[in-house]
Amino acid sequence: MTDTMPRRRDAERTRAELLDVATQVFAATGYAGTRVDDIAARTRTTKRMIYYYFGSKEKLYLAVLENAYRGIRAAERALHPGDLAPLEAVRRIAELTYDHHLDHSEFIRLVSIENIHHGRYIARLGSLREINRDALGILDAALERGRAQGLIRDDVDALDVHLVISSYCFFQVANRHTFGHLFARDLLDPALRDHHRTIIGDVVAAWLSAAPSEPPAATDGSHGSGG
Repeated sequence: MTDTMPRRRDAERTRAELLDVATQVFAATGYAGTRVDDIAARTRTTKRMIYYYFGSKEKLYLAVLENAYRGIRAAERALHPGDLAPLEAVRRIAELTYDHHLDHSEFIRLVSIENIHHGRYIARLGSLREINRDALGILDAALERGRAQGLIRDDVDALDVHLVISSYCFFQVANRHTFGHLFARDLLDPALRDHHRTIIGDVVAAWLSAAPSEPPAATDGSHGSGG
């Protein structure tokens, strides 16, 4: 038992290191452009050892994808949004997503690569649907509490909120270079980080707390002449 625990910790440490380096390499060169030799050269192990831990290049890439998504989901859980007021919980999730995406640009590149290839590999990871269901569950719980308190509109669901938050935060990293060239603003400029984080928090909080708009009621049956 005494001998087993250190070996297990060493194995877990080695596997984590391989995942970290593989994430950087796959994010930089994509699946097709990456060789396992490239990953081995940047670690303290060998190509043979990588295959021992992961089985193949494809399985290593799938492990990288799954680990990347697990990272953002774990960060959301660590926020303990159930302990916060509903609108504050959603705001904090939005702000956390913004920070996570900026601090993990390799995650954005991996997702972009997968979309270029029509989700070829992510489609093989059924586990990710369950993992990402947690993201909607956390948001839905906050929305439900807010609706029960009369604070949050009832015509928006968790997937709508997740889409808005993800779109804004993803754009900051994925479109940094094109946006910067066109408008001469670096979206990842540290001086703008607090400003951009506040924007997504304000947008989501204001959107959710606003009553849905209704068309103006007609008066006296008159609709105007149309002229």
